[in-house]
Amino acid sequence: MTGIALYVVLLQTSTKNEVKIEVKGEYRFITSNGMPDHKTGQFPGNGNPNAISPQKYNFRVPANPVVAEKTTVLQMQDFGVAVNGVPFDPGTAEWWNNDRSSGWHWEGVINGVKYLGIDLNNAHVQPTGAYHYHAIPIDLMKRLGGDGTNMVLIGWAADGFPMYGTFGYTDPRNPKSGVKTLKSSYRLKPGTRQGGSNGPGGVHDGSFEQDWNYVKGSGDLDECNGRFGVTPEFPKGTYYYVVSDAYPWIPRQYRGTMDNSFRRGPGARGGRPGGPPPGGGSGGGGN
Repeated sequence: MTGIALYVVLLQTSTKNEVKIEVKGEYRFITSNGMPDHKTGQFPGNGNPNAISPQKYNFRVPANPVVAEKTTVLQMQDFGVAVNGVPFDPGTAEWWNNDRSSGWHWEGVINGVKYLGIDLNNAHVQPTGAYHYHAIPIDLMKRLGGDGTNMVLIGWAADGFPMYGTFGYTDPRNPKSGVKTLKSSYRLKPGTRQGGSNGPGGVHDGSFEQDWNYVKGSGDLDECNGRFGVTPEFPKGTYYYVVSDAYPWIPRQYRGTMDNSFRRGPGARGGRPGGPPPGGGSGGGGN
């Protein structure tokens, strides 16, 4: 794989961040222009030809979310939205050999290395101009005080449950138990990829979403990259998601029920045109 694009120079966006979060009745409403409140990489730039531009986001999530009978796998939409109004969107629009039917879906962050023009805040830009996170929003975490000594609320999932940074209480039921880095329970599959000429071949190295398996009990978090416990904002306890420092980074499954305001359709925000695989040069960064 070639064409790694890792920006070390961050630029300040010219449009001011605008976000409003308020609870009305049964819902938490989140409106924003999607502009980050921190510096970003250079866009357009190598690996991502798109410029950041203001959006018109009108999300809502349940103010009192409920755990569903079964989990729901994230499809082609945002998982949630950060407290600064920037969406969390872990997937990419890139498929092996530009063939969606192959079932092999490229990752934007591979074992800590960033592709598709992703900047040091683990974000890049869609053709619509939408800036969005693929993993931990580092500068946002810093601004909120996420230094490893406390839990930091960084956003809300589309099903209404809160999203926290990588740190959580050692004992999920005891806020006095100290804080640690919470680890995901996903592990690379052993051996080589199957599929013959209809797949990329090679070992499972994390380049594709399908390289990973959930291994129950191997980390701190469940298959939705979350757990039940107390938090500073929910001292009586809640289910909450974690944006982890390894795959899946941002969760790929919902524990509750996603609100329809996050759905996409023809012409909707974030519609995903095709694009080359990571490092493909021109036109990358479809998501």
